[in-house]
Amino acid sequence: MTAADLRIEPLTPALMDAMGVALAGSWGRTCWCMFPRLTDKQMRALPGDGAAGPRRRAAMTALAARDTAPGLLAFLGDDPAGWVAVAPREELCRVDRARTTPPFDDLPAWVIPCITVVKEARGRGVAIALLEAAAAYAGAKGAPAVEGYPRAGDARVGDDSAYFGTEPLFRRAGFERVRAPLPNQPKNWIPRVVMRKTFQA
Repeated sequence: MTAADLRIEPLTPALMDAMGVALAGSWGRTCWCMFPRLTDKQMRALPGDGAAGPRRRAAMTALAARDTAPGLLAFLGDDPAGWVAVAPREELCRVDRARTTPPFDDLPAWVIPCITVVKEARGRGVAIALLEAAAAYAGAKGAPAVEGYPRAGDARVGDDSAYFGTEPLFRRAGFERVRAPLPNQPKNWIPRVVMRKTFQA
């Protein structure tokens, strides 16, 4: 892959079909990446309706119409290749309230709650490019820092938990670990770290 092959754009309403292709085959296809933004009650009010999830798609389309996009899409040529969500932490109520991802400090950081790359485009640097672009986008929008909460360590992850990324992936995209896995968590919880990129004031 060369720089000329890859294009990354903020999500707009006109790119919703491309987002659907980027999410095809992943759990995100049914939630349209609304899961991090909504409580269980709110998610139940926007049922998935099978693979199409029209009401969740409509909710994401409304977010895409704002001046600040809810995430970025990657394209290889004309083909959608991946998706990354990025937003102020306070917009991601499920992330903000989760015991697995409590705030690291008082800095109003933006968060990357999920990232996915289509199967055919994996191993070509798309995920790293998406993380770098998401960080740059957040910084350009005034974020003092951007962070993610990937699985700790170097072990490979299955598709069910790959959406929040891995520690090595974030590290390769220029993020630094600022918090180790929290102690005394249930054994069935995936150990997660805080990876952060901070911008100079």
